[in-house]
Amino acid sequence: MSTYLRLSTEITRLFHRYVPKESIHTYSVDESFLELDGATNLWGDAQIVAQKIKDEIEREFQLPCAIGIGPNMLLSKLCLDLEAKKKGVAEWTYEDVEKKLWPLSPLSEMWGIGRRVEKTLNNMGIFTVGQLARYDLEKLEAKFGIMGNQLYYHAWGIDLSEIGAPIMEGQVSFGKSQILLRDYTEEEEVKNVILEICEEVGRRARSSKMAGRTISLGVGYSKDEFGGGFHRSRSITNPTNITMDIYRVCMELFHEHYQKKTVRQLSVTLSNIVPDESMQLNLFDPELPKRRELGYVMDKIRYRHGSRALLRAVSYTPGGTAVYRSKLVGGHKS
Repeated sequence: MSTYLRLSTEITRLFHRYVPKESIHTYSVDESFLELDGATNLWGDAQIVAQKIKDEIEREFQLPCAIGIGPNMLLSKLCLDLEAKKKGVAEWTYEDVEKKLWPLSPLSEMWGIGRRVEKTLNNMGIFTVGQLARYDLEKLEAKFGIMGNQLYYHAWGIDLSEIGAPIMEGQVSFGKSQILLRDYTEEEEVKNVILEICEEVGRRARSSKMAGRTISLGVGYSKDEFGGGFHRSRSITNPTNITMDIYRVCMELFHEHYQKKTVRQLSVTLSNIVPDESMQLNLFDPELPKRRELGYVMDKIRYRHGSRALLRAVSYTPGGTAVYRSKLVGGHKS
């Protein structure tokens, strides 16, 4: 993984030959967006620049790559995923939307639509991007809020966000899913890992100065149990990003739905997101401000001294995973 990250950095340096750093957005370790406005006068049109970059990556790193070209981030990403990965270099325009994008199904193949949103859309009778584009906008907004508005316009290939902005404006949730290293048969061990995951979800929310009102817990059983599991959510009155508040709700859901089976996968999500300032003082919980501040202090210590600088005791039990995972780079052995 360390070699993978080093090569990724070197390839990003190659992009600087064609555009300034403010025109580069590293989307993931192996994908980047480049804005070519102003650079085409120097290097040629987008097709020429794409081919130059592709040839240089292959010559200097002996690596193949694919490049999708579009008038905005959305179409360039869709072009990459749906056509360029087969051809090497491809370009989409707004005129291509009806022919190339609208037939797309299942909906989760479209960038920005996950399995849960796809399921909800399917229940509404929407199975292709074309059906989404022709669906009543007001009904989509009533169902999904601002996300419904964006889903509608993205189905038409319209994306007004600037380079570096997410596909859906604003973070709609913070979550973490973990496939366990082994089957967990002991209930106490499962609870320990859930607490570790809640810690990470709370940290991610705090890093964006956000809190959430809806907490979801997912538990997947092992193959020895013939799979299955559950995914349940619960909303609370006051938004939170405090680890133990998230964990308390997860324990409520766990005790209500856990069937004493062997566990192999866990997930926790914090959604219904609002700014951290929305966390209200509670006369019956005078320690709330201190607990809120404690989370930020712990985050600062970990940021400065590493994730292992401050761990909960459960992470040092046989079922804990945080110590092992802290040695990984990007989730993999380095």
